[in-house]
Amino acid sequence: MIEVRRDDPLSPAVAGLIDEHLAFAKANTDSAFRFALGAQKLAQPGTAFFTAWQGETLVGMGAVKRLDETHAELKSMRTADGHRGKGVGAAMLTALIAHARHEGIVRLSLETGTDDDFIPAHALYRRFGFVDCAAFADYPADSPKNRYMTLTLEV
Repeated sequence: MIEVRRDDPLSPAVAGLIDEHLAFAKANTDSAFRFALGAQKLAQPGTAFFTAWQGETLVGMGAVKRLDETHAELKSMRTADGHRGKGVGAAMLTALIAHARHEGIVRLSLETGTDDDFIPAHALYRRFGFVDCAAFADYPADSPKNRYMTLTLEV
C-alpha cells in the first residue's frame, strides 16, 4: 500500500530523493531547458510538497505550485529508483490532483522533457487526461526540449 502525505521538502528524510531528481534532470536535460526545483524552492509559499511511502520507505514525491487563483503547476514528480512500475506515480498524481481540486484549481499544467527517458511520464500524464498545450508561465515557447501538458479539473 502506498501512502501519500503532505511533507516538508527541507526534511533530511527526503533529501536523497530530491538529489536523485535533480541528478536525473541534469543528466537528461540541457541546462537552458532544465526547470527542476530543489528543496529550497519547493519549500516556498504557494508550493505544496508531498511524499509517497511504502511503510518506512520513501518511494516518491511531487508538488503543486500555484501560478494564480485557478492555475497550478505540477513540480518535481519523481518515483524513487527501484520503485517504478509499481503504482507510485499514479498514487502521487491522484493525490496531487485531489489537492489541486481542494484548493480550487481548475487548470493543472506541467512541464517535462522530450527525450525517451520521459516517455513513461508522458504515458502516465496522458492516462490521467493531460493533453499537450502551449508553453505557460515563464517557460520558453519554442523549446524542442520541453513538453507542456495541461488538465482541466472539475471542482
